[in-house]
This record gives sequence, structure tokens and C-alpha cells, in this order.
Amino acid sequence: MTVKTIPLGPLETNCYVLSDSGRAVVVDPGGEPGPLLKYLEEQGLEVDVILNTHLHFDHTLGNKALADALDKDILASEDDRPLLGTELGGGGMMGLPEVPAYDFKPLTPGETEFAGMRCRIFATPGHSQGSLTFYFPDAQCAFVGDLVFYRSIGRTDFPGGSLDVLKKSVEENIFTLPPETVLYPGHGPETTVGDEKNHNPFFTGL
Repeated sequence: MTVKTIPLGPLETNCYVLSDSGRAVVVDPGGEPGPLLKYLEEQGLEVDVILNTHLHFDHTLGNKALADALDKDILASEDDRPLLGTELGGGGMMGLPEVPAYDFKPLTPGETEFAGMRCRIFATPGHSQGSLTFYFPDAQCAFVGDLVFYRSIGRTDFPGGSLDVLKKSVEENIFTLPPETVLYPGHGPETTVGDEKNHNPFFTGL
């Protein structure tokens, strides 16, 4: 299994392609998807589905263009749908681009499969009310959105955010994964469960 990181959009949001045996999933297309589509074509990958960890504008800016280009569904948490009617979800603030309107199919936590790969979906609110984590055990990785970063955590001062809720999400759903699990965040470098559990200053003393 291969993970490709392609930063997209005005905030350089990490878009990810997880692939195996010619099939792939895309996580958080946060900008114009040209570089992403080029990579998919070069690698001969067939995308099964587009996943959103949450519906803030910088993670969804490329949703419609990518979904139209690939004719694939977008999946996300219904709990984040209220964001679509706000600047936080729709963009347009501080000169940033507006997010083209898109629709998505609701996801619920639990065991499933994408592109032939086992996936466990966790509800991990705190950065947004509907934030999800996608854990692929066979690839030993999890896509965490803006829940936790290398030595840091996501903002909790947005509507639907909560520091206490975020920390609980991390402690109960992320730090219980195998320590070697690679965490792929929405911004910045990848990290691991063990590294963050031992060194993230927001969780010292666990």
C-alpha cells in the first residue's frame, strides 16, 4: 500500500492518495485538483471514493471539481453539514476562494472497506463537530485531518470545536492504536501514535 501526499489550495492542505493494486481513495482534496489528477493518471489509479475528514473549506475546496472529473462520491460526516452554510465551510473570507457547491453521502463510524482496503472510521470531534478519522490497519496508518498534528493539535476555537472534546477524541481513538501507526494530518509532516503519545505537549502526563 502506498500513501502519496499532495498539498493543495491556499493553505497547503495535505491531500492524500492511499492506493493498493491499482485502486485508491482520496482524502481531503483541499484545492484545484490538477496535480492530483495528474498523479492518478501517471500511476494508473482508479479512485473508488473521496473522503473528507471534516468540512472546513481548506479541506473541501477541490471536492466538486474532483468528484465531477472522476464521477465519484464524496463521503463525510452528517454532523458537519451545518458548516456548508458558513464561511468556515464555504470559504470566501479574508479574500480566500469560495468553495464550489457540492453534496456528499453521510458516513457513520464503524468498520468498512474502501478500494478493497479495510478501514475503521472513528468519530473524533473537537476540531469540528463532525471530524472523522480514517484508520487503515493493513496500511498501518490513519488520516486524522486537523485533530492532531506533529507535536500539536488542531484549533478548537471554531464553531463546533472543544479542547476537552478534542483531547478525549485523541486519547480514546488515536492513542489506543498501535504505536507504530503513522498519522497523516491535514497540515504539516506525518507523525506516529507513539511519538505523539510520548512527546505531544498537550498530552503530557498520560
